Amino acid sequence: MGKKAKTSRKGKKAWRANISTEDIHDFFEKSTKDALSGGSLTSAPTESLFVIDKSKDLSAKKKIEKKREKVLRVDSILKKNPFVEVVPSSKHKSSKKKKEALKAEDGVVQDALKGESVPDSGMVPLWRGGGQHGRKARQVSKQSTIPAVEVEAPGCSYNPSFESHQDSLAQAVAEEMQKAYKIELGPQPVPLTVMGEVVDEDDKYFIEADDESDDDMNEEDPAIEKRPLKTKMVTRVELNKRARRKELQKKEAEAKKKQEFTKDIDNLSDILQEIAKEDEEKQKKHLRKAIAKQERLKACPPRLGKYKFQPAPPQVLLSEELTGSLRKLKGCATLARDRFKSLEKRGLIPPSAKSGRK
Repeated sequence: MGKKAKTSRKGKKAWRANISTEDIHDFFEKSTKDALSGGSLTSAPTESLFVIDKSKDLSAKKKIEKKREKVLRVDSILKKNPFVEVVPSSKHKSSKKKKEALKAEDGVVQDALKGESVPDSGMVPLWRGGGQHGRKARQVSKQSTIPAVEVEAPGCSYNPSFESHQDSLAQAVAEEMQKAYKIELGPQPVPLTVMGEVVDEDDKYFIEADDESDDDMNEEDPAIEKRPLKTKMVTRVELNKRARRKELQKKEAEAKKKQEFTKDIDNLSDILQEIAKEDEEKQKKHLRKAIAKQERLKACPPRLGKYKFQPAPPQVLLSEELTGSLRKLKGCATLARDRFKSLEKRGLIPPSAKSGRK
């Protein structure tokens, strides 16, 4: 479309004819709309226009946090297994307050670790301040009743007294004899080969002949078994006798049961005493088992691996080896072996098999 043609404005009539009335029409339309909707907004009070919302509606941030707290089905499946660590679905940005709180916790843990005394029989972490995987320092300790360094009997010294040396020597001999008796008196192993006599060639023919005769007898047996057996008919009189016998046996059993019940009622005090004795014996047995378990834990550790713990033999010198001097004492490199056995005995490492050099 082209430009609108200019109108003439010469005279009052031409001027009035070309004046636009769009503003007037807009005003009237707006006033009619305001009248239909309930009044104009300019004249309305502020209280009717703005209202303070006092409802307990969660903000957008709280709604997001609430959605993040929801556990996915994959995470719930992994949570059922305590040995599987759950992988978070999204990483949350930690605020400055949380970072400061974590730093304060790390400082408290480090101070506590510095103040605590390290136990002899416990495992101490290599990195006290905590590694990359965890904020808090984790200390794993296994309490053991067995001391880290055991002091041997005075008879095991390089220059012991005669009585203490004889006592230690007798104890070592008793342990070795006990092992020997256990092997000797224990169950005999099943032999791999059975020893027998050598059979001559002439005797073999007689053995084969005996086998043939046995086969012939076995062939005749099925023919005998195939013979029809005659079944005897049971009469009504016999059936009645059996029924009466069963009823009589049943009555006798009931009478015997009643008689035993009356005897038990008469001997109620004796039965209560027997029950009390049994309970006392059970408690004593339980106490003995607990004491025996504690003594067993002092001597050997709990079962950790495939092999059982075998204690080291006592380091006792023979009577010929006693010199009374440290310079003449025979040297032996047993320090590393002794520490290794101590770790096995305290249950810190599983026992290993004997490794002998070929």
